Amino acid sequence: MRSGSHKRPVNQPCNRSYHINYRIERKIADVVLDPDGRGGHHANMIILKILRGPEWADLRAAGSSAGAPVDVTDGYIHFSTVSQAPETAAKHFAGEDGLMLLGVEDDRLGDDLKWEESRGGALFPHLYRELRMSDVAWAQPLPMLNGVHQFPAGLE
Repeated sequence: MRSGSHKRPVNQPCNRSYHINYRIERKIADVVLDPDGRGGHHANMIILKILRGPEWADLRAAGSSAGAPVDVTDGYIHFSTVSQAPETAAKHFAGEDGLMLLGVEDDRLGDDLKWEESRGGALFPHLYRELRMSDVAWAQPLPMLNGVHQFPAGLE
């Protein structure tokens, strides 16, 4: 919850039920009660990582990786959900060919995976440890057609 975004009336008890009702009644979109920190995302979902060819080769050779340079700089590995990945590709990999798309089952990452607010206030999965080859459920090329990355059909 953002500091100062919600004031509880003095005569109301401070309990979880009250806060939920207050938020729903006021329709405060940027405040969500999320006790497990997953942002409403369900367990056992595929999250995606886009790697450049050399980054993918390094992961395969070493068996683990701290990620792309931006991941190393930020201190965690950036992932996207299936619905977030096309925008991620367009924003961070525009015009780049030779990319690999990795699918990772989020429950394999345990407590090292955190859902944190990022672009546009959306919650994104961030991995606070190295990505291991054993974490990768599948990997495939992410081709481009007319300047747009082509994600596999049926990805959920």
